[in-house]
Amino acid sequence: MPETVPARALAARTPDLGNGRTMFLAGGCSSCHMTPKQKDATRLGGGLRLHTAFGEFYVPNISPDTKDGIGAWREADFVTAMTKGVAPDGSHLYPAFPYPSYARMRTEDVRDLFAYLKTLPPVDGRAAPHALKFPFNIRRAVGVWKLLFFDDRPFVPDPKQSAEWNRGAYLVNAPGHCAECHSPRNLLGAVVVRRRFDGGPSPTDQGGVPSIRQDKLGAWTVEDLVATLTTGDTPDSDRVGGPMVDVVRNTAQLSDADRHAMAVYIKSLPPPK
Repeated sequence: MPETVPARALAARTPDLGNGRTMFLAGGCSSCHMTPKQKDATRLGGGLRLHTAFGEFYVPNISPDTKDGIGAWREADFVTAMTKGVAPDGSHLYPAFPYPSYARMRTEDVRDLFAYLKTLPPVDGRAAPHALKFPFNIRRAVGVWKLLFFDDRPFVPDPKQSAEWNRGAYLVNAPGHCAECHSPRNLLGAVVVRRRFDGGPSPTDQGGVPSIRQDKLGAWTVEDLVATLTTGDTPDSDRVGGPMVDVVRNTAQLSDADRHAMAVYIKSLPPPK
């Protein structure tokens, strides 16, 4: 049976909605889950189509709607989905939902995110079902994929690094899930660990996603990276494009300290070996 998070493991606490909003922005939840035609970052009715080599994925409704969204989910259901990749009915979620990165999140941050999502307006309507090629349409096979590639160990701070670097590493690797787009993947769709952040295919089929290691960004300063995460402007007088436009729309709303921490960590990524 897939591993789940039991409700009794979550002690009662008062959620921090401000932190939940930070996780919402860092995670770019609205970029994928907002209803495409409405372009309202608070209305998470889903429906976006993701074209992949395995077929078409349709992003689900995660609004608080009790019928079509996640309004009937328990907090433990949400934590399990985010950190274990398991739906409330016990089925495996496809890793097009980037739970391999969200699994690194602290449980309290996931709980705060859930509390924040519940403050947003409910949206009715369900996304179309996924249209995947055989054998990828056999959902049980995702359990095998997890055995091969899914590492659900949470983020562990590096004691050799500063608090700011560790905050940036957490935001980039856990809620920010930057490696999910900025890394190449193997034939089964798993991130190639040794080439993490080396660049990867575009999720929208528009060119590729660049490396964010120092072989490509070596001339960029921390301040340059902060500016890009704030305005979308790059130091070479260009602007970000494609899905990165939505990323910047979210990172621009983070605190100055969080954007700076992310930049410090990204600047530390060495060239590939």
